[in-house]
Amino acid sequence: MAKIKVTKVKSAINRTANQKRVLEALGLKKIGQTKVHEDTASIQGMISKVQHLVSVETE
Repeated sequence: MAKIKVTKVKSAINRTANQKRVLEALGLKKIGQTKVHEDTASIQGMISKVQHLVSVETE
């Protein structure tokens, strides 16, 4: 399965609790932090919820 690299580029201040939980589930706490995930439907759904806060690259 393909891998994707997710980087947090914006702050979660003044965001909904749901968006903050999604960022935590993706393993992103600080701005600039990057995590590599499998490209699954559940991860894609999480990314779509916070697409304005993260940057996504394929590996």
